[in-house]
Amino acid sequence: MLEFRDLTLLEIVIRILVAIVFSGIIGLERGLKNRAAGFRTYMLVCLGSCVIMLTNQYIYQATGAGDPVRMGAQVVSGIGFLGAGTIIVTKRNQIKGLTTAAGLWASACIGLAVGIGFYEVALVGAVAIYLSLTLLHTWEDHIRRKTKVLTIYAELKPGVNLGEFLRQAKEQELVISNTQLEHEHMSTDVGLCLLATVKSNRKVMRVELLEQINSLSCLSYMEEL
Repeated sequence: MLEFRDLTLLEIVIRILVAIVFSGIIGLERGLKNRAAGFRTYMLVCLGSCVIMLTNQYIYQATGAGDPVRMGAQVVSGIGFLGAGTIIVTKRNQIKGLTTAAGLWASACIGLAVGIGFYEVALVGAVAIYLSLTLLHTWEDHIRRKTKVLTIYAELKPGVNLGEFLRQAKEQELVISNTQLEHEHMSTDVGLCLLATVKSNRKVMRVELLEQINSLSCLSYMEEL
């Protein structure tokens, strides 16, 4: 049966320093990408989680009663309020900040592991999180470049209705779905603005699909989301 590592002053200092180092590495990666939560935010989240677990262990060992992970469980659920603050939905219905929010939650978990003295899982977890944010980002971009289904924001030329857009898309063997009109741009002087999911009936790559969409004469502007 595993036992808690002795909670000495040296052990407390080591755990806090380890939490700062691990979270600093993860937060630095986010900070370099100019994300909403960066170096200091990640560090504070991990450090706070570490302190919670240190306090929880101290109370448990001092009183000999209670649940040694009860306070940590509140951190796991409570960190959601901070993560939610980093998630935003743009006016074009793009969701941004999910990775940052997930990173904050994972950083809190690393802090809990360090706080209870479980260095092994904290080290492996911190490395895995860092690799997920760096190396897997490149792989994710590679997958995105090969996708054959796109979500676009499009502005139609003044006087062009939705039916004309759908007709031209059909001629190019494009399938339009999940169409959503942007009602704040319904003026005939501006033209219809919409969000839509587009795929091709032909076997084409992402670049070719973008070219097909851009070739539609009814569009004045198009952007992939």
